[in-house]
Amino acid sequence: MWSGETGMSFDIEELARLLSLLQPAPPGWVEAAQDLPRLRAGIDRLVAMAEEDAEIRARVVADLERALAEAGIDPTPRALAEARRRLET
Repeated sequence: MWSGETGMSFDIEELARLLSLLQPAPPGWVEAAQDLPRLRAGIDRLVAMAEEDAEIRARVVADLERALAEAGIDPTPRALAEARRRLET
């Protein structure tokens, strides 16, 4: 039996049994989770370039979808939203 900070205790076998009852994550969720680090790194690079150079920033803001594609990032709605959010700050 394990007791965490919350004071709740459980048996590891019971936890394993409960976890086995869960449905597997949908394939889209798994793919998104796998792509997230690459997506964040690509957006980090693009935002850093935009912060360093006003001309690059103007081009990125004017056509974000194209800028993402040229940076090797699939311009999905999620990628566009994340890049917009990062560029606003």
